[in-house]
Amino acid sequence: MKKKEITILNKVPHYGKDGKKEGIFELDKSVFNGNYNSAVIHQAVLMYNANKRSGSASTKVRNEVSGGGKKPWRQKGTGRARVGSTRNPIWRGGGIVFGPHPRSFKYNMPKKVKRSALIHSINSKIHAGEAGVITELSLSEPRTRKFKSIVDKTKLLGTLLFVMDEIENNTYLAARNIKSVSVKLASDLNALDVLLHNNIILTEKAVVGLTKRLGI
Repeated sequence: MKKKEITILNKVPHYGKDGKKEGIFELDKSVFNGNYNSAVIHQAVLMYNANKRSGSASTKVRNEVSGGGKKPWRQKGTGRARVGSTRNPIWRGGGIVFGPHPRSFKYNMPKKVKRSALIHSINSKIHAGEAGVITELSLSEPRTRKFKSIVDKTKLLGTLLFVMDEIENNTYLAARNIKSVSVKLASDLNALDVLLHNNIILTEKAVVGLTKRLGI
């Protein structure tokens, strides 16, 4: 049986400060090589989505429903089925059998698996040609128009996630008014953040930080 060849895809578009494409940026191929494992990514997505659930759905059982203290009719002689309360589960307005009650859906995964899922999610974007690197993302004033200009010059369609090593206040204020754009710290980035966006762009400093954080 032939051994499967692994293709190294560690080159992504490089954008300047103004958002224009300037060339190619080569990532550390020991971490970002464009190869990914869908199963690991799927496990992480299930966990993050489960942890977002509030688990607040609730129903009342028979002894929690108000009323029903009096027996509707005598046990025998009426020709009707015997019944002890108007709040039993088969009556309208009665308690619920096996209904949902408040619970926690949260669970965790080993740190190594979460780290691996983040690496694979970024690699899936690299493989699909939906990842890039920008020199830096810094604004002199909090103007949405200026930030929108940078986004437009990248010529990327769909939602866009900018990953930075540090988010300046001007950048945050300018980006928050654009629905299709999100800004995230590299230190807080997880697999679900990456997958929820059509494209991901990292600053050069964020690449250094992520490589150090995810490297073996």
